[in-house]
Amino acid sequence: MTAAAGNWWCTGIRWSAKGPAIGWCGRGERGSPLAPGQRLAFTARGERHCLGVWRAGKRTPCPATRSVPGRAGSAQCLECARLDRSFSVAADTNAADPRTYRVYLAWFGPGMVKVGITAEERGPVRLLEQGAVTWAWLGRGPLMAARRTEELLRAALGVPDRIAYARKRAVRAQLPPEPERAREVAELHARAAVLPGWPESLERVGCEITDHAGAFAPAGLPVPVRLVTELVPGGTVVGRLAGAAGPDLHFADGLVVDTRLLAGWELSAAPDGARTDVPLTVVAPAPSEAEQGGLF
Repeated sequence: MTAAAGNWWCTGIRWSAKGPAIGWCGRGERGSPLAPGQRLAFTARGERHCLGVWRAGKRTPCPATRSVPGRAGSAQCLECARLDRSFSVAADTNAADPRTYRVYLAWFGPGMVKVGITAEERGPVRLLEQGAVTWAWLGRGPLMAARRTEELLRAALGVPDRIAYARKRAVRAQLPPEPERAREVAELHARAAVLPGWPESLERVGCEITDHAGAFAPAGLPVPVRLVTELVPGGTVVGRLAGAAGPDLHFADGLVVDTRLLAGWELSAAPDGARTDVPLTVVAPAPSEAEQGGLF
């Protein structure tokens, strides 16, 4: 997973139809593919730096090359983050975006279903990035029609537009069988389809269920035990990859690395015999079915 020498900075995980890869920026952009069973051993070098702004397939470097705190969830300084949000669909600051958008239902575990939107040109990548285990499209159309539909479904069905990553990763190793996952999504899709008030400009899409469990980890994921809370200069992470889901790398020993914390660091190969020595926290166990509550 280590980048070639010469000031390459990690940009975190990148999902595509080919699977996950660790991204790098420096003299352009490149990626290192990830595969279950792969041994990962890397050490953080120097300081964590702001990666600037990525927009329309091009990165604009941070003009001041500012440093970023190790525990920050984003490798952006305040100025670059502010600029990024000024073009953000999620922040409703780019209402004039002319692209076609899709509305989707995404299932992450029992009692964890959300509604969201993504640009149609991105296909299922947004669902992979979020760690959606099972999902289905609901409709397609202009941005504001997709946004109004998202708000309609949130209010009428009582589903959120976001779910915390801590909740998602806690249940990935103990998912119900695929038919049960598909049934929950199909039932909610049917309820959404008969709701009044859909915008006329939004084309409805029939229910076709997609399951990503195999893409995340063909053999399944181990129960998460420890979570990396930050990288530090000279800090090392070592383990054998069991799979990846959303931004998370799941190691065979139960270690989980949120790759958003890797972004902005130079990473080099760890020496033979190295062990994980970065700050860690214990992962809370998955809630019981009674604690999770019903789907709706």
